[in-house]
Amino acid sequence: MLALPLPLSQAQGVAPSRLPSLGDAGDISLVSERRIGDSIMREIYKDPDYLDDPVLGEQMQQIWLRLMQAARDRGELSAELQQRFAWEVSLIRDPSVNAFAMPGGYLGVHLGLIATVGNRHELASVLAHELTHVTQRHIARLMSRQSQQSPLLMGAMLLAILAASKSPTAGTAMISGGQALAIQTQLNFSRDMEREADRVGFGVMADAGFDTQGFVGMFEKLQIAARLNDRGNYPYLRSHPLTTERIADMQLRQPGLAQSKPAQADWDDVLTGARARALVQTSVEGMRRLSEAAQDSDLDTYAPQRQAAVLYAAVLSDLRLKQALPAQQKLARLGPLLSQAAPVWWRGARAEVALQTGQAQAAVDVLQPQMSRQNRAEVLWLAQARLALRQTATCDAAAQDLEAWMLSRPRDALAWTLLSQALQCQGKTLRAIRAQAQVHWLQHDLTGAQDRLRAAQALVQQKTRDGQMERGDHIEASIIDANLRELDSLRREQLLQR
Repeated sequence: MLALPLPLSQAQGVAPSRLPSLGDAGDISLVSERRIGDSIMREIYKDPDYLDDPVLGEQMQQIWLRLMQAARDRGELSAELQQRFAWEVSLIRDPSVNAFAMPGGYLGVHLGLIATVGNRHELASVLAHELTHVTQRHIARLMSRQSQQSPLLMGAMLLAILAASKSPTAGTAMISGGQALAIQTQLNFSRDMEREADRVGFGVMADAGFDTQGFVGMFEKLQIAARLNDRGNYPYLRSHPLTTERIADMQLRQPGLAQSKPAQADWDDVLTGARARALVQTSVEGMRRLSEAAQDSDLDTYAPQRQAAVLYAAVLSDLRLKQALPAQQKLARLGPLLSQAAPVWWRGARAEVALQTGQAQAAVDVLQPQMSRQNRAEVLWLAQARLALRQTATCDAAAQDLEAWMLSRPRDALAWTLLSQALQCQGKTLRAIRAQAQVHWLQHDLTGAQDRLRAAQALVQQKTRDGQMERGDHIEASIIDANLRELDSLRREQLLQR
């Protein structure tokens, strides 16, 4: 039975939370803050710039989970906070260097940030800093200053600020400029909060096993941007202003400062950055530039990782330009670089090219023999390839793999979407509609979820009248009824909060 929101597993034996005495969260409860975050995310999921890329998403998830575990072990993240909040990282197709924490444990990361950082350690420094803003309830403390506003109105204002960070015109259209300025002033983190996020985030990052030189490396990149008179490409500079004191503090915290070296990038880091650079492009000209970079006469003189990054970004750009043959030609050049050094990336590149160029069986042949059931991209790509074959047997295999995957990832909306398609292919219409409702529910679109479940109820009534109810349909009908009652209850709760 569906029962959302689904909390992450509660940590066992968690140490008591150690919130510094910067003031409490005022009148904003954990439940209210989560509800505000949900209302913001409902709109972000609709944004065409929201991106659910299995490869980049999994890279972010690996870093995020390590940081969360360290925060739990340190006592920064209490069991109640972990249970109540979402703890989700969302990708935004935006070239600016930015990341932002939102109410309720949501985090947004722009592809421009992923493309700019030199390695996962620098990225971890940003995520650790933002994680600390959430665990220390900085957002709630700031929102409590506007306690006279209803949670839903506060959520709308926060959403407008996010829109304004991407497009000043969009932000102005959502709320008046004067009101937006007042709220933005309220939501700028204080210097004490920024220092706390640096200090605690540094400790979380170190305990998670990341190289703390990543903090210094990220600060140096932002400092250079500040010197170059940032013109909007670095919104992180405005929401998290750098000071000499903060930079010096991070440098002094480094162990063995005299011997320290910058954190080094590995194959995962290099290819993650290349993928972000390719996917962030929205113009044909930008995609062509990345594609044509693979024709550089000096490419063979580059270090292997740099060659691979250029070719990989070129392959992805060709796929987005619908240029199948050039993508396959560049893929062949990529093989000698990746097949031994980064076999998982090589398998993924071949599968993605096959899938995007209409060669579903080839994608199955690449993925099926060695698929890692812990690799989200491989699980979802194999399901997509099997569905593209439009055979009952392959749809059944896709459904089985997706259901096994979601035993540990029940909040994976893309997996639920594919499962719905697989069930429809098998003729299991009631289950397919319920899976569609699950997608809407996960994206906090309760109205959409209700509509799908009511459509399922109507189908049950039609089948009952026609005497076509099959074995299992009665159980499915009971689950649908229970889900609809739960949704109705949630909607009533939302109305009472307004």
